[in-house]
Amino acid sequence: MPQRRIRALALKRTKLGEADLIVTFLAEDGCQVRAVAKGARKTGSRFGARVEPFAVVDLMLHEGRTLDVITDVQTVTSHAPLREDYDRASAGSVVADFLDKVSVECQTEERLFALAEATLAAMEKAEIDALPLLVVAFLLKGMAMHGYRPQFGSCALCGAGPGDGARFSVEHGGPVCEACAGGTEVVRMTPPVRSLLSSLMGARMAEVATCEVPAPLLAEAMAVVRAFVVYHVPARLKALAMYGAALGR
Repeated sequence: MPQRRIRALALKRTKLGEADLIVTFLAEDGCQVRAVAKGARKTGSRFGARVEPFAVVDLMLHEGRTLDVITDVQTVTSHAPLREDYDRASAGSVVADFLDKVSVECQTEERLFALAEATLAAMEKAEIDALPLLVVAFLLKGMAMHGYRPQFGSCALCGAGPGDGARFSVEHGGPVCEACAGGTEVVRMTPPVRSLLSSLMGARMAEVATCEVPAPLLAEAMAVVRAFVVYHVPARLKALAMYGAALGR
């Protein structure tokens, strides 16, 4: 049977039988890949420690009848600090959960893998206080790559200036003026938050990690982005819900 080699990011692991695991990956081309790691839960397994969530690995896959089987794993980047620290693990889990929900088998989006790598690398080294802003920036960029690019200039419905109104349409992904606000689901978004979110869209993740944002501004930004993501991603994002609750957002 054919074999193939891919580079991929481990997203989650599910128990299978007595000793195996089904591991969900984001491949380098943006496709989702699910494969069986046989014996990965056994003591001394050469696969188990290498396919932990957040690890970037080179895989050799053997084609199976329903799922591919992992025959070799080589670690590229372990991202171990993300698993060893609670705050970093919580932020990284939002990234992994989002990627698990939006990636699709045989549907490529190469930018998604690069975004994930840049985000996890920044989370690994950033100050703890910078992690929520990295989560916000990742979700904004991830939604844009998923086909829901938010905009923060003119009214998302009529094209007029949003004025001083503090409203963001989660359906249309942009600010709305007072005249249009009644016809769509909106959340609070003040002009300073609109400016922050707009700047995050064009910033590199390493740059985001060095930004200092007041807590109230960050809380409002998180609320806007979380509402936008929840509206457009049909599957429940448990990690995002838990992260927002822990932060009091």
